[in-house]
Amino acid sequence: MTSPFDPDNDPAQVAAAKVAAAKALSEDDLLREDPANLIANPATPRDAATLVLYKLMPDGLRILMGCRSAGHDFMPDKYVFPGGRVDDDDAVVPALSELDAEEDRTLEIGATRPTRAFPLTAVREMFEETGLIVGKPSERLLDVPPAWAEYFDQGAAPSLSGLQFVGRAITPPMRHKRFDARFFMANAEQALIDDRDPADSRELADLRWFTLAEVAGLDLPNVTRFVISEVEARLAGQTLIKPFHLYWTQAGHVRERIG
Repeated sequence: MTSPFDPDNDPAQVAAAKVAAAKALSEDDLLREDPANLIANPATPRDAATLVLYKLMPDGLRILMGCRSAGHDFMPDKYVFPGGRVDDDDAVVPALSELDAEEDRTLEIGATRPTRAFPLTAVREMFEETGLIVGKPSERLLDVPPAWAEYFDQGAAPSLSGLQFVGRAITPPMRHKRFDARFFMANAEQALIDDRDPADSRELADLRWFTLAEVAGLDLPNVTRFVISEVEARLAGQTLIKPFHLYWTQAGHVRERIG
């Protein structure tokens, strides 16, 4: 199914999204990429992973988001979920539990690296960018990669069983920087080791648990807005929703379901 969806904003798309938001945003309100903008040698997408942590509060759903630094050359000043590039070492990090078998089977479709690297990247990036620990108490495990040393020094180890695979989005080939990002979601009450507040970092500022009403007023990349709609649908009880796959073709953006 071809869908006019763009996972990365430009000013025209921001304007279109704001107009669409006023009348209940739908994918058909978002602009297509212009094939004329296709460059001769597009960048190869880098594997990345993102985690959407949510809380079910008396005032409704709240989602953890932060604002990217103005100095970033990819989506500066945009509000996003914590996440980042996959490191090869992420695939070998010990964990107390793995993804549910069905989640892992779906995640494996189209993957070119061990699937456990994706949720573990999301856990590592969450800690690095917010200080929050997705995991369970554990004695210090041996032989952990250097990038994980500080995480394990907190007396924790990753626990992946509560993460759900929401979908995959590939940045269009018109962009100077591209990612093949996998998105996960988890209930913060179950996933986090404690109830500490998120702490701003070099990567993300203004980290908060936003209500959906507050999210509507943020400057969001289109892919972020789309992922939030998918999270909402899953939490509304539509448990049979398969993970999405968003990518670009000459005919426009394509949205498929995985599995």
